Amino acid sequence: MGKKIVIIGGGVAGLSAGIYGKLNGFDTEIIEMHSVTGGQCTAWKRKGYRFDYCLHWLVGTRNGPFNDIWKETGVLNNAVEIIDHDIHTTIYDASGREFIIYTSLDRWEKYLCSFAPEDTEAIRRMCRDMRKSAFLSPYSDPPGLRNPLRSAVSLFKMWPVMMLFIKYGRKNTKVYFEKLKFKNPVLLSFFDSMYGSRDFSALAFIMMFAWFNQKNAGYLIGGSLPMAERMTEKFLQLGGKLTSKKKVAKIIVENKEAKGVILEDGTRVDADYVISAADGHHTIFDMLEGKFLSPKFTNAYENWELFTPLVQVSYGLGKVFPSGSPVNMHLDKAAQIGKTTTENGYSFMNYQFDPTMAPEGKSVIVMRYESPWENWKNMTREEYAAEKEQILKDATMYLEKHYPGITSFIEETDVATPLTDVRYTGVWKGAYEGFMPSSKNLMDNLPPQLPGLKKFYMAGQWLFPGGGLPPAGQSGKWAIQYVCKEEKRKFSVG
Repeated sequence: MGKKIVIIGGGVAGLSAGIYGKLNGFDTEIIEMHSVTGGQCTAWKRKGYRFDYCLHWLVGTRNGPFNDIWKETGVLNNAVEIIDHDIHTTIYDASGREFIIYTSLDRWEKYLCSFAPEDTEAIRRMCRDMRKSAFLSPYSDPPGLRNPLRSAVSLFKMWPVMMLFIKYGRKNTKVYFEKLKFKNPVLLSFFDSMYGSRDFSALAFIMMFAWFNQKNAGYLIGGSLPMAERMTEKFLQLGGKLTSKKKVAKIIVENKEAKGVILEDGTRVDADYVISAADGHHTIFDMLEGKFLSPKFTNAYENWELFTPLVQVSYGLGKVFPSGSPVNMHLDKAAQIGKTTTENGYSFMNYQFDPTMAPEGKSVIVMRYESPWENWKNMTREEYAAEKEQILKDATMYLEKHYPGITSFIEETDVATPLTDVRYTGVWKGAYEGFMPSSKNLMDNLPPQLPGLKKFYMAGQWLFPGGGLPPAGQSGKWAIQYVCKEEKRKFSVG
């Protein structure tokens, strides 16, 4: 007892590690570079409006290992309201044709068969694959600490989904759609535009819809900021120490053991264990100077595709604008917003379903689109200011196009760019969810330990292609489980 753990980064992974560290009796300190916790799970307030940067849905809102984590860390409680949308996204192509993604597989299958009756057999086969993936259950414990009997039982229960892993574990969506042999050109064009234009894992596509169908990926009323605040409150109530507005410059290593950290102001913080829940690239190549690498890590950071950064344009509106779908996506590959040509289109998320985002009688709509890191990395301050102005002008033009008359109701705006994300979270190249889940990497999570370095663990979404909040929360828990094993201490969730 009394061993100290320093955690770098106060995002969801860091807060999770901090909470489980305190639950297991460690002296736990989180060091966060920003003034608030949450990392990318955040939002900002503007004159009564809240502009959310992260949460669209959260896997684990109903049951399973992720649900356990959210309850144990304070994310979910009896006071948190959860919405399960009937429609996931409504998509429009360049000609204005509509395509709906329903969260219920029964309803979506019926819709797809009416949309493309000539593809009925292929559609039913795809939906069967998605239903089978419901048998997939994430492991509660990390590799190396799993009970053999429980693992065997889990594998037996997951047998229906194992064939999917064998068939599609190393395939992308383009290959998957080709194997299904869709005949309807419009249906195929929608699927291709959404998922086939890049090396997106077929398994990730298939499994995603099982969560929605089970109503186990709902939206938390209040969104990202209250979620992070609940985790922070839990950590502080347990007696954790939070040091904010301080950035770690270096991880102290002596005799191949992590001994603490040195902050940018020169302050040394000693510890028995160091957990980095900060950006993976910055941790490995800057704070540890690239001294502890393996071929797997080198290959990942050199060759794995990253998520393309996002630009978010937020609008506080003096009126509620109804929408039948929480997200409307427009597959306009030629739209020009600032310097970016939107090759994958743009979307509008209408937060009319969340009354906490705006004063009564008002609403928030957020536009998002991908913008390659190359557009941003060498911008001067003057170029950046001009680009943000142009983005707001162009984005508002598209907003008006889809919501005629809306411009006169705009009361507040905000433009967040990849550089905003980097400034506040340190995320490498603005890749907000780390590595893209592809045919090359979905089966290849990165280990939490670096070769040759003891008393050190990594946590966060950079360990898991596809990223997101659930693996971030889980990795923080797993890091403490590994520490407990080293300390020969039984892991506890309180």
